[in-house]
Amino acid sequence: MGGDALNRRRFLNFLAASPLLASGEALAQELQRLPDPSVWGPRTFDKLITSPREALDVFDFELVAHKNLPPAHFGYMASGVDDEVTLRANREDFQKFQLRPRRLVDVGKIDTRMELFGETYGSPIVIAPTGSNRAFHEDGELAVSRAAKAGNHLSMLSTVATASIEDAIAARGRPVWFQLYPSDKWEVAEALAKRAEKAGAGAIVITVDVLARQNWETLYRLMRQDTRDCSACHQRSMQSFVQRKPNFDGIDLVGFNTTAHSTLTWEFVKRLRGTVKTRLLVKGLITTEDAKLAVDNGLDGIVVSNHGGRVDDSGRSTIDALPEIVEAVGGRLPVIVDSGFRRGTDIVKALAMGARAVAIGRPYLWGLWAFGQPGVERVLGLLQGELRAVMMQMGAPSLQDLTPALVRRA
Repeated sequence: MGGDALNRRRFLNFLAASPLLASGEALAQELQRLPDPSVWGPRTFDKLITSPREALDVFDFELVAHKNLPPAHFGYMASGVDDEVTLRANREDFQKFQLRPRRLVDVGKIDTRMELFGETYGSPIVIAPTGSNRAFHEDGELAVSRAAKAGNHLSMLSTVATASIEDAIAARGRPVWFQLYPSDKWEVAEALAKRAEKAGAGAIVITVDVLARQNWETLYRLMRQDTRDCSACHQRSMQSFVQRKPNFDGIDLVGFNTTAHSTLTWEFVKRLRGTVKTRLLVKGLITTEDAKLAVDNGLDGIVVSNHGGRVDDSGRSTIDALPEIVEAVGGRLPVIVDSGFRRGTDIVKALAMGARAVAIGRPYLWGLWAFGQPGVERVLGLLQGELRAVMMQMGAPSLQDLTPALVRRA
């Protein structure tokens, strides 16, 4: 709650003790000016959680991260693009959809197991790929992988992770999916994909939405508040950046300039399909037209994503795009969705619309910074607990019972 709301609370306390308010009329007038519903249990920076178990929801971890992370590191994680319309839409657009709970259904046992490509996981909540996790905790992606193991979650590893695909798989104890930035040099992308396949990655997820240099205003403004000398870790060239990332070890980077690929077309996907036998998914689609092309080009799956609002400011949320993509695919391949998921109700809405799984990113980074692996485990546990509770309320004892009839556009 902001300063205005806190001032109103102090004013109410003053009014309650005032002899001028025997009738209570002024108090009633002030109450009419408060938001409805009023927030009586505000989050404040002077009373942050001190252990993972104290968290009531995933947002409690965000406050700890905001207070304790260096400004530049927090800005890197939190930033959207330009006006951050897409960043906000990813949260606000969940309100466009309502759930339709069914009653008198036996929900004494809830089954959240999710099957995908012959593998079974304990939850449809997936670890989305995020880069440079050691900026948030010294154990980085290995702590995240171990937390995924504890809750039996599918995990994806970023191309620019601060842990190798081999080490992430070892920490997870089963195959991890590898997120691939195509890059502007085919030989680099090919080497990354072959390394992931050799390591035993369960799938390669090609990210296709990073094309232009992003205007991360929040990051750049917070960098100005950071008093540290960042030049030791952050060099100007992309080549020097990726040289510090384990997945690039041993790869010839001569001629490589960027992990983005401004001339990327479906021909790249076809070429990669002829290079590796691992399952291929494409991440970053938000339109019917591209979903149909993914099917036509023999992809094994789609990740509906706008990169958490970090790559463009189109204003289109993934939850809004999801129904038309599911319809276009027509069950011919599985659809996963990410960007903006923070609550069990968010997850249930997506699953009811036809998503096979939901991937989260920023929330587990909040937990990672705050408390390391236990923080990540608590974030996943909170979301899993909310998911189970919402499934019970919906009269859906299993994921298969979450059908389109249980959700509607408001």
